[in-house]
Amino acid sequence: MSSSSLKTSDRSTMFILHSGKAIATKVQMPWLSLKISSVGAWIGEAGGAYNSGGKDVSHTFANGFWYLDQLGMTSTFNHKVFCRQALIGGNYALLNTSTFVPNPDYYGALLWHRLMGKIVLRTTHDSSPYLRIYSHCSKTKSGISLLLINMSNSTTFTVSVVDDLNFYPEERKSVDAYNQQQREEYHLTPKDGNIQSDVLLLNGTPLVLTESRDIPAMNPELVDASKPITIAPRFNCLCNSEWV
Repeated sequence: MSSSSLKTSDRSTMFILHSGKAIATKVQMPWLSLKISSVGAWIGEAGGAYNSGGKDVSHTFANGFWYLDQLGMTSTFNHKVFCRQALIGGNYALLNTSTFVPNPDYYGALLWHRLMGKIVLRTTHDSSPYLRIYSHCSKTKSGISLLLINMSNSTTFTVSVVDDLNFYPEERKSVDAYNQQQREEYHLTPKDGNIQSDVLLLNGTPLVLTESRDIPAMNPELVDASKPITIAPRFNCLCNSEWV
């Protein structure tokens, strides 16, 4: 093949199983996630752990610490595609391989898909590395959507959201209107506080299929938008709020 016939690839794919053998305490480590360069790479396959995943971890709430953090981080580094291993098959499947009932990560992925838009925003905080925060423009409305992950076993974080206009309130179209707004919050927790549970709670309500085997309603909790966001230990939270 002549050199003139070679083409430069504008995409590369990565295969990620960087937690190795899945251990529940390990997937909460904030240094586990891999920072990847922004060269247009795609995550072609990612399951978190090798050998079909960890049988006591990969299909449970605990795996969401890794999975949601990866979705947030890869978006931050301009990755356009993230392929999760797998929909069905192995311990890391999004659906139970025997009953086809959604595992916790299925609902996490569904909320991400419904709330997080394509435009990624720069987000910083001066707190613990056990707190992860990612923000995007909202997918279906004017405003921003936040993903907050508390990997700590013991610390509750209280997060106040600040944007440029917060420093110049006189430039808002209507400060009073902002103060009267409500924020949508989706708090994800495991059943009975056990992070190795395969039952996910949304704002305290178990997410189980309906009698007709449909996905249940996933309604947010409405909160005063001017108040801080509270993230309890080992919680995941997605928020949707409109800024005017």
